[in-house]
This record gives sequence, structure tokens and C-alpha cells, in this order.
Amino acid sequence: MNFIAGIHATASALTAEQVRLDVVSENIANAYTTKDTDGAAYKRKAVVFEAVLGGAQKGEKGVRVSAVKPDSTPGDLVYNPGHPHANKEGMVRMPNIKMANEMVDLMSASRAYEANLTVARNARSLAMKALSIGK
Repeated sequence: MNFIAGIHATASALTAEQVRLDVVSENIANAYTTKDTDGAAYKRKAVVFEAVLGGAQKGEKGVRVSAVKPDSTPGDLVYNPGHPHANKEGMVRMPNIKMANEMVDLMSASRAYEANLTVARNARSLAMKALSIGK
């Protein structure tokens, strides 16, 4: 049995889910950032995964982050004439972040991370039991 290939696939998934957790956390942290470094409201970012079907070793499989793309949908306009970033009509462009969607993404990434961690622990346990057979 080759446990190493499974552990490599699980490790790549853990790394990818960590990036996803970081991006979702960044989105939540900037949910009310009306002026980003480019001068516009913060744009939600989304992680794009891709399958790895052959890596450094032949037959290596896994997943990786291919891109972190900004979501181009415009945020809501909110009437707030006292806001420092309000336009002449008193409207402020808010980030395009929906907190419910971000929380669903956060829970999904967290559960996927936990599932992959369980796979890694089980693979380790099976390898240890396989090694102890010869004793």
C-alpha cells in the first residue's frame, strides 16, 4: 500500500483550504471598507481551485489554488450623506460582500479542512498499524 500518495493529496488540499480560509477572512475583515488601495470600495475575492493530476512524482494527485480572483459585481449604494466617501447625492458604494455568503464559505472551508486533516490522521494510523504487523 502506498500511503504517501494519499498523504500528498491530502496535504495539498489542506494547503488549498488554508488559502481559502485566509481569503474569506480577508473578505469579512473588509466588509465595510469603502475605499481600498485603488480608491474604490473593496472587491470580494474568490479562490479558484484546480486539480493536479501529475506532479513532481508520476501519478501524484491533489489540488492547488490556481488563482484568487476579485469579484467584479458592484456593491450596494447606501444613502449616508455624513460618510467621508459619500458622493454629491450622499450615496456610498459599499463592498460587494454578503456576510451570509462569506459565513457559508467559511464553514465549508473549515469543514473541508477538518475532513482532510482526519484523512491524514487515518493514513498515519494505518501506516503505523501496517508497520507494527511485522513485530
